[in-house]
Amino acid sequence: MPSRPAPPKGCLPPATLRRMTDLAARLLYALAALLARLPWPWLYRLGDLLAVAVLRPRSRESRVTACNLQIAYPHMHPSQRDELRQAILRTTARQLMETLRLWTRPHAENLALIREQHGTELLDAAIAGGRGVIIAAPHYGNWELLNQWLAARTPLAILYAPPESKVGEAFLNRVRADDRTDGQPPRVTQVRAEAAGVRQLFKRLAAGGVLGILPDQQPKQGDGEFGPFFGKEALTMTLLGRLAARSGAVVLMAYCERIDSHRAGPGFALHLESTPAAVADADPRIAVAALNAAIERIARRDPAQYQWTYKRYSLRPSGRGEDNPYWPQCY
Repeated sequence: MPSRPAPPKGCLPPATLRRMTDLAARLLYALAALLARLPWPWLYRLGDLLAVAVLRPRSRESRVTACNLQIAYPHMHPSQRDELRQAILRTTARQLMETLRLWTRPHAENLALIREQHGTELLDAAIAGGRGVIIAAPHYGNWELLNQWLAARTPLAILYAPPESKVGEAFLNRVRADDRTDGQPPRVTQVRAEAAGVRQLFKRLAAGGVLGILPDQQPKQGDGEFGPFFGKEALTMTLLGRLAARSGAVVLMAYCERIDSHRAGPGFALHLESTPAAVADADPRIAVAALNAAIERIARRDPAQYQWTYKRYSLRPSGRGEDNPYWPQCY
């Protein structure tokens, strides 16, 4: 048999790289698990200390948040926007601590944090209908807890955009995996946001499966359609609408909203809501406008729980002469 070509000089064999990546991800997980064993008041204190660093007006997160709030709430008094900016960054830092714990503690323990459940009958009816279910989960509240609740109820495929770091992707695959030890097939399948992954999603929906999508991430130029979001055009994914239109799947909005925080940990209210039929419209602009309106309505419930540290509007419609609103102050 012909021998395999040797890797270029200075490059490690792929198998060695995979082992090193897995080891680094395991070490990150061990560190996260160690930190997450701290009592809730300590974790929140750490989050507050972290917030002190990002609350500085010149920090990247602070600048991006301020820019987004200027876009979304142009008529709000500057002092009110600044108060909201500070609340958002404090909540974001605390949520990071929450998520480390959710990723590394038993799921059954985490699910006890959900104090209220609303609209679960919508999911039960959609699954029973057999046409497939698309869960649209905006970056609001704690979406990682939502993933665990869904996986406890039904097998679930999660679409994700892989981070640039291989170690980061390996870490995410580890922390988002099902934690069951009963030897049964995993209930969580993580699907990369690429052509092969999209084909897999269509097959799952055709078989009546359930999949979760974060619908408010900015896609690549050419992979989406512009639609209004908080009064400004934002490039929005068309994949969700295409999946729904071609499969006939039911689309539900879902989120875990933080309703209290105390020494025993945070409390959450889980919500499942119907979406307008327009999210599956054949016209992609109509579909993304309906999707963005549903996301915006959720984000307005408590703006401090929405992800405002993300450059949502950096890509602009061609031919309109619009500049990137984050340039250069947010780079």
